[in-house]
Parts: sequence; C-alpha cells; structure tokens
Amino acid sequence: MKPRILVSRLVFPEAIERLAEHFEVDYHQEDAPLPPAQLAARLADKQGALTLISDRIDASALAAAPGLKAVCNVAVGYNNLDIEALSRAGIMATNTPGVLDDTTADTAWALLLASARRIVAADKWVRAGQWQGWKFHDDWLGDDVHHATLGILGMGRIGQAVARRAAGFDMRVTYHNRNRLAEAEEAACRAEWVDKETLLRQADFLVLMLPYSPATHHAIGAAELALMKPTAHLINVARGGIVDDAALIEALQHKRIGGAGLDVFENEPALDPRYFALDNVVLTPHIGSSSRATRLKMALLAADNLIAALSGRRPPNLLNPQAFAG
Repeated sequence: MKPRILVSRLVFPEAIERLAEHFEVDYHQEDAPLPPAQLAARLADKQGALTLISDRIDASALAAAPGLKAVCNVAVGYNNLDIEALSRAGIMATNTPGVLDDTTADTAWALLLASARRIVAADKWVRAGQWQGWKFHDDWLGDDVHHATLGILGMGRIGQAVARRAAGFDMRVTYHNRNRLAEAEEAACRAEWVDKETLLRQADFLVLMLPYSPATHHAIGAAELALMKPTAHLINVARGGIVDDAALIEALQHKRIGGAGLDVFENEPALDPRYFALDNVVLTPHIGSSSRATRLKMALLAADNLIAALSGRRPPNLLNPQAFAG
C-alpha cells in the first residue's frame, strides 16, 4: 500500500497530482487551516504531512501520530513547526527556501515605494472623488527614493536581492547582519556593513529581513524606533513579531517616523485594528511570495521534499538532520 499523507490546506493541483503518484492523499480542500483538534485527528494514521505556515505542528499534534515520519512546510519560514518536538520524535521537517527570494524582494520594493510616495492614501483620495485640486507645496508630498540610504537588517538571500535592486535608484546601501558578508557578496550588492545603531540612525528606508526566533522577537521596538529619522520608512516582509506592533503604531500615530509598509504582523490575521486608522502605513496580507509562479514552485518543492523523505532519501531542504535515519 502507498504511504498515507495529509495535505492540510488548498494547494495547486499540480502538487496534488505529483503527490498522488506516490501516496494515498488525504486532502483538506479548503483555503483555511484545520482547527488544532481536527489537524491532530487527521494526522493520526499518516506517515507524512504537507503543511502551511498557519498549521501549528507541536507535541500535542504529534502525540496521536506515532507513524508520522515527515512534515514538509510550504514556506521558507517554519516557526509553526516545533522543531525540537519533531526531532525528539524522529520526524523530519523541511521548508522551501530559495524559490521565493526574488518575488519577496519585489514585494519589499513595492511596499517601500508605496510608503514613500503615499500611493495607497492617494488612491483612496482619488476613488473618493476628492480630486478637485491640490496644493503644489503641500498636498501629497512624499519622500524621494533615489539617492537615499537603504538599510537592511538581515542580509540573507532575500536581503541581498533587495540590495541589488537599489542600484537602479542610485541608493547607498547599508546592512547589519550577525555575520558579515564575504567581500565579493558585499561588492555584488554594493552594500557596506554597519553596526545596528548606525543602521537605524542613517537609514531613510529600513527593510527587515530577519528570521523569526526568540532572539529576534521585538528586534524593532520603541528604543529602536526612537533612533530612526522622523522621515524614515520601515518595511517588514519578514515575520510578525520581529516588530513590536504597539510601539510601531505609537510611532506612526505621533509621526516619529515617516511611514511603514507591512506585509506581516503580530497575531496575524488578527492584527492590531489601530493600524486601520493610519494613513501613513501600507498594509498587505502576508503576500510576500504571492506570485502564481513562485507559489507553485514552493508547493512542488514541498512535495519533492515529502517524496524524498518517505522514499528513504534525505530531503533537499531538511531542517533537522538528526531526524534523518539514512
């Protein structure tokens, strides 16, 4: 008999077709996460699972699934997976890095430009029929992107993709990362390493590209926001929780920074409703990797990870090597 797997949420049919060649597929064909109790119940007789970032896989979900061997996330992030619990149980965990780098970098730039030039607020103004005229010296004045300083906090693959795009705007690029890039990588990005405080003080546009972990929780809070220029814009396409949303909302309310473009939030999708009253923030619903081509690549890569894992091969994107029996 084929191994049994759970696909926890609606994905592309191409991925289901690929999985069905190898497995008996229990497919939750809804674009909404399973409640925790239902998720645990449907994992009970499975050897593998294809999950999304909204599916919390922890010790309680694993307790009733003794035959589970692999959980493959359709995401580069994996803070929904309790890696320690999975490793203790000998269950492989995988993600989908690499295929979404350029698409997410594009999203960061879309938010940066929209925030700088007040695109969303201007669009609402036009749609409301308020374009009767405007003051040349006052209305809809945004901030220039060209020749400004772009600061990037977290300089992995996506951060470097963001940096490379800055060349077209003749920007100065600075970055802070736990490990400094190799000289050749810095040259390719036209970027210079600075300490975190300098990054915050100098950036006209600060793009966050940190992975989420306890160490990066509220990496940007009230103290960090206080160091930024009053004209600076904060862009986050990384993970909610990296920014203290309450502190950011207060900074935006009191115009302590110029604006923000946010794709991720604490407690998403139940983000803080005070954001909705602000006209100096652009809000998108965690769509950083959301192009059809990229999302399809992610789903197929996750499927390939699961096929490898349940075929006795090391998955290409294994997060916990200690769980691979070899």
